[in-house]
Amino acid sequence: MTRAEAEALDRADPLADLRSAFDLPEGVIYLDGNSLGPPTKAALARLRQGAEEEWAKGLIRSWNDAGWIDLPHRAGAKIARLIGAQSGDVVVCDSVSVNLFKIAAALLARKPGRALCVAADEFPTDQYVLEGLSRLTGAPLLRIVAGEVPEAAVIVRSLVHYKTAAVADMAEAERAAAERGADIIWDLSHATGAVAIDVSANGARFAAGCGYKYLNGGPGAPAFLYVRRDAAERLRQPISGWMGAQAPFDFSSAYEPADGAARFAAGTPPILSLSALDASLDLFDGVDLDALEAKARALGDLFLAAGAAAGLQPVAVAGRRGGHVAFRHADAYAIVQAMIAQGVIGDFRAPDLARFGFSPLYLSYADVWRAGEILNVVMARETWREPAFARRSRVT
Repeated sequence: MTRAEAEALDRADPLADLRSAFDLPEGVIYLDGNSLGPPTKAALARLRQGAEEEWAKGLIRSWNDAGWIDLPHRAGAKIARLIGAQSGDVVVCDSVSVNLFKIAAALLARKPGRALCVAADEFPTDQYVLEGLSRLTGAPLLRIVAGEVPEAAVIVRSLVHYKTAAVADMAEAERAAAERGADIIWDLSHATGAVAIDVSANGARFAAGCGYKYLNGGPGAPAFLYVRRDAAERLRQPISGWMGAQAPFDFSSAYEPADGAARFAAGTPPILSLSALDASLDLFDGVDLDALEAKARALGDLFLAAGAAAGLQPVAVAGRRGGHVAFRHADAYAIVQAMIAQGVIGDFRAPDLARFGFSPLYLSYADVWRAGEILNVVMARETWREPAFARRSRVT
């Protein structure tokens, strides 16, 4: 593709106007929104309002006057639209790790003796959480091949794989799980805001996901969880904190869970970070999620072509792909660092993957064309061989 052809695609892009909603640094092409989304102008404004007005002046009154107390559910309703859930079935709270633990533990408690299952190549936190729960409960932990459905198991599975970006067939997985009496908890972290999701149509009942990737909620933004209402009413979550109680301000000594997914809340919500996430979620109002996914894939295809021209080996994905792509190279870390030095930010995933994300809300086709051009220069001139690019930082 030529630069002129990329610019023509930008002129026809129905999502192009959303780029102006982001506060992006000049001279940077940001291809890491799949790991940490950039700030929206609305999120930065909401942080200032939350800190300088609601907190500094409103003080404790802002729990009522600024609606802090309902914020986890208002933000949850906005995420519900993005994943095809009923608005009351999603609540924003805690982290992905904590939310996976709560749902998995609740499912185990309902049917003791079940096994916990996770693929051996699943995102590490998903594996670690189940390891810990296995030690705590004595439930066996099985590492399975992705797509395998053991009998009567509790399975954690990503909809979009964090390395390859392969998209699982949610409907088929849920059908197989129903046949074998198993429950799947979907990790939607690398999917929400980049691909079209419909948990209701596909029969999914349990999920968790983070707020800081494609949802642009900021570093460490709170996560969300989804539990379909009919399933929630049969479950008791293990961290029975007061924000998940039916009437927290009755200050009763006995815990009575709230209705539906609201019972999976626990402690006091982090209002400032939650406010930033809530503001960024407004960008998705009216966005066609199929168009969102189509653009993410088209941007990825453009960069894959550039990588192939540079002689890199792409990680092949058969079928549907999410919002990022990866190339395999023995010196992938150094290549990513050389790209960053040229103003193109991606990331590295051990042992040998250079990974680049394509958030469709703020990236243009011309951006990606230029990033591909820089990639070709880095590879042709072998600038990644400079010793400085091989020095590893703690965060890769």
